[in-house]
Amino acid sequence: MNSAERLRTELLRYFMSLDTAEPAISRIEYEGPRIAIYTQSREVFRDRDKIARDLVTLIKKRFIIRPDEQLRRPKEEVEEIIRQALGDGYRLIFDEPLGEVVIESSDPRITNIDRTEVLNKLVEETGWVIRILREPLMPSKTIDRIKRYTFWDTEEKLKTLQEIGERVFRSQVFESKDVRITILGAGRQVGRSCLLLQTSESTILLDCGLSAGASSPTSFFPRLDLVPNLIESLDAVIVSHAHLDHVGLVPYLYKYGYRGPVYAVEPSIPLMALEQLDYVSVAGKEGSFPPYTETEIRLALQRSFPLRYGVVNNITPDVRIMFYNAGHILGSAAVHIHIGEGLHNIVYTGDFKYERSTALDPCASKFPRLETLIMESTYGATPVPYTLEQSEAILAEKITSTVNKGGKVIIPVPAIGRAQEILLVLNKLLAEGRLAETPVFLDGLVVEATAIHTAFPDYFTAELQQRLREGDNIFLSEYFTPVKSEQQREEILESKGPAVIVSTSGMLEGGPVLKYLKGFAGDENNLLVFVSYQVEGTLGRTILKGVREVMLRNEEGKAEPLNVKMQVEKVDGFSGHSSRQQLINYVRRINPKPRNIILVHGEEEAVDSLAATLARTTPATIFTPHNLETISPVN
Repeated sequence: MNSAERLRTELLRYFMSLDTAEPAISRIEYEGPRIAIYTQSREVFRDRDKIARDLVTLIKKRFIIRPDEQLRRPKEEVEEIIRQALGDGYRLIFDEPLGEVVIESSDPRITNIDRTEVLNKLVEETGWVIRILREPLMPSKTIDRIKRYTFWDTEEKLKTLQEIGERVFRSQVFESKDVRITILGAGRQVGRSCLLLQTSESTILLDCGLSAGASSPTSFFPRLDLVPNLIESLDAVIVSHAHLDHVGLVPYLYKYGYRGPVYAVEPSIPLMALEQLDYVSVAGKEGSFPPYTETEIRLALQRSFPLRYGVVNNITPDVRIMFYNAGHILGSAAVHIHIGEGLHNIVYTGDFKYERSTALDPCASKFPRLETLIMESTYGATPVPYTLEQSEAILAEKITSTVNKGGKVIIPVPAIGRAQEILLVLNKLLAEGRLAETPVFLDGLVVEATAIHTAFPDYFTAELQQRLREGDNIFLSEYFTPVKSEQQREEILESKGPAVIVSTSGMLEGGPVLKYLKGFAGDENNLLVFVSYQVEGTLGRTILKGVREVMLRNEEGKAEPLNVKMQVEKVDGFSGHSSRQQLINYVRRINPKPRNIILVHGEEEAVDSLAATLARTTPATIFTPHNLETISPVN
C-alpha cells in the first residue's frame, strides 16, 4: 500500500467513526504542505478545527477542512450576511475553488474579529471559510502587487498546489539514515547565507542569499554551481528572514527551472518581495544586469507558503519543520527541523537576537528536541559595549551635538528591521524631549517597509501588538516627513539648518542615501552615524574603517571621488544580531543541549573567537566550516 492509499484508509476510518448524516468526505486534495478535505457534512464543517487537530495528532500531517459547494450559500447571500454583521469598511474576495472568502480591511473593528465568536458565526451562517486579511495602516505598493500574484489564475494555482503536495506527501523511498549539511555560503563570512541539507530522501536549501560588497561573481553567489542536479533534486527552500543576504537569490532558482515551494513566516513573504523587487530595480537603473527579473520573483511568490510560529509542517516525506521567533527582524525565524522518526533534530537560527529589542521579543531558546545547532556568529569576536538604553542616550547626544551646530545627520538603515527600530527610538526621544524638535526625513524603502510592518501586529511585543491592533501607526508621527519625490529630495539637499535623514541602504551600497552622502559629506558639521552591521567590502565598512577618500558612482554609473569630511560615528546596541555575550548565553541556556554546534555567518576572527570560548563552556563538538565543507552530524 502506497502513502496515498494508506492516508485515504486512515481518513476513512476516522470519519466513519463520526457517524455524520451527510458524506463526511466528498474529496481529498493536496494544497502544498496541507491536505484539504472537502465535506458535505455541516457537523464536520462546524467542528473543522477540532477535527483538523485530531488528524494532526493521529496522522502527523496538517489538514484543513473545506466546505463542498453544496454547503456554501450563494455569493450574493454571503455578501449580505457579512454586510449585516460588519457594515462597511472592507472588501470581499471570493476564492471559489477553495470555498474561501477573504475580508480585506484596515479597520480594527473588522480586523480584530479574527479568531473570535463573531467570525465563527459568520462561517457557520455562510458555509464558507472566511479569512481576515489585515491591510497596512498606510498604502503599500508591495502588498498590492502580492495580492495580484496571490489571487492569480485559479486553475493554474490549484494545479501548482497539487503538484507541490504530491511531492511533499510522496511515498518515502529511502529510509532516513543519513544527514549531510553542506555550506554553500556564509562559511566564515557574513553574506550569501545558503546551506544545503540532504537526507537519504530529501534535498533542502536553508536560505539563498547574495553577498553585499562582493568583488566577483564567484563571491557574490552561493556555490550552487558545485551541486550536481540541484534544481532537479531540490524539494524545498526554507527562508529564515527577508534580508537580501538570506533571500536575494531565491528567484534565481526559479530562473533555472525550480518550481517547488518556499517556506517562510507570514511577514517575510512581502518583505522578501520588497527587497528583491528593489534589488532588480536598482540594478537596472545602475546599468547592470540582475541575475533574475520580476517574472522569477512572481514565480517564487506564487509558490511561497506563509507559516506561523509554533505550527508543525511536513515539507518532505522525512522532514518536518516548525518556525520560532528569532528576534532579528519582523518574521525572522529560528527553524526547528525534525528528520525521520526521531533520527535527528536541527535548529538553524538564521540571524537572531537573544535580547528583547524595542519592537521584538528575544529569540526562542527552548525546543522539543535538538542534536545540532547551526548558529550565526556575526558579533562573535567583539562585545557590544552598550545596552539598548545606553545606545539611545548616545544617539540622542550625537544628534543633539550636530543639530546644535546647524548640521545634518544621515542615518543609513537597512529598510527592514533597523529602520523601524530607529523610527521607534527617534519617536521616543522626541516625545520625551531628549531631542529638540528637528525635521526628520524618511527616504528610500523605509516608508514602504514600514507600511508592511503595520499589517502584521501579531509579531511584535505585546505592547506594540495592542497599539497596532487599535489602529495606532506606532512608527510614524508628526515629527517625521516621508520623502515622496526627487524634487523633495533636492529641496532637502539645498536646505539650510539642521535635519535628520533616515534612508536606505544601510551599508551605503545604493539607494537615495548616497545622494545625501554626496551632498553633505563635505561639511565637518554634519554627521554620518551607522546603527547596523557593515559587511567587509561595502562602502559603509570602508568609511567606518577610517578611509575618507572614497569612490562614489554618479547617475551615469561612473565612479567619482568623494572626500568625506563629515563626522562618522557608529552606535552599537541597535543591531538585530546577538552580541558576543548573548551568543554565549544562548548556548548556555538553549534547551535541550546540542551535541553539535555549527558556526556560520561570521568573519574569520568572529568565528574563531566564539568557537574558542564555546569549546571551554560546552561539551558540544564545535564546527567552523569554510564554504563547500560538508558536515555529517549523524554517526
